[in-house]
Amino acid sequence: CTFPAMFFGMWNAGWQANTAIEAGYASMNGWRDAIMMTLAGGHDPSSLWANFVLGATYFLPIYLVTFVVGGFWEVLFAIKRGHEVNEGFFVTSVLFALILPATIPLWQVALGITFGVVIGKEIFGGTGKNFLNPALTGRAFLYFAYPAQISGDAVWVAADGYTGATALSMAFQDGMTALTNTYSWWDAFLGFIPGSVGEVSTLAILIGAAVLLWTKIANWRIMLGVFLGMVITSTLFNLIGSETNPMFAMPWYWHLVIGGFAFGMVFMATDPVSASMTNQGRLVFGALIGVMTVLIRVVNPAFPEGIMLAILFANLFAPLIDHFFVQANVKRRLKRTGTPAEETA
Repeated sequence: CTFPAMFFGMWNAGWQANTAIEAGYASMNGWRDAIMMTLAGGHDPSSLWANFVLGATYFLPIYLVTFVVGGFWEVLFAIKRGHEVNEGFFVTSVLFALILPATIPLWQVALGITFGVVIGKEIFGGTGKNFLNPALTGRAFLYFAYPAQISGDAVWVAADGYTGATALSMAFQDGMTALTNTYSWWDAFLGFIPGSVGEVSTLAILIGAAVLLWTKIANWRIMLGVFLGMVITSTLFNLIGSETNPMFAMPWYWHLVIGGFAFGMVFMATDPVSASMTNQGRLVFGALIGVMTVLIRVVNPAFPEGIMLAILFANLFAPLIDHFFVQANVKRRLKRTGTPAEETA
């Protein structure tokens, strides 16, 4: 289900880099240049194949390190506990690799997936017992431990010396006019903007969402809750307005297509282990994520992206949300049947 976002993200990473190189910036050199000359004939941003090959030379090593290092920890804990390796790690490894910038150092990838698997999952008993999303736990660790390599203006385009703000940073620093003068909404929706490999194309992500919903792998209530929470909160900020904070003016349809919102809504929030289990709870869980994402984006000047922290925050409250709805359901049934609570004990 992540294949559309993955393949388009690899092409976009290569296209961004080749475009910058054509504009006069230096390539990163090394083995990637050798591969480009051998397989693609050079850095040509008009070549679909050249863009895809260059993007693949960045994404595939990231995924390989994620899979090998994370797989090592999965196997180690499986041997220690005497059970088989759970196939859920394949999902975690793909998602983790897709939410990283293409230029991140590989040793940081190894540290991030180690933290996500060991601290975010295995110490709680492994797959099915963790209450935090392991992929997001690993990314959160990298964000706070090594912010310069996972955020900022210099990590999104793989060209030496290139700097450029993300769409979210641009909107926060210079306002919506600066954003719309640089990128159209269709640029952001289709994915012609810098960003993490799997997060740039909302269209590709929605194709994956359609597959997840059709196969009933993901729960539609969570996605709907996230979307409605974002729309309502961003609309309220639009109505309130602000003369000092340009993010108040960002409409919901821009929140949807920039940053990691769409990817988080479709692939991260719907994690069945760390999300709410009850149907009503899933709506509230999703709405909490949508509300928190916009609050963090708009109100927190130090962290223009908000979906990662919003999902981890909601993960912490998922059991409590389910508890309230289960207890409310029990009380409704007792009231309907007229059975005293003592008799049901």
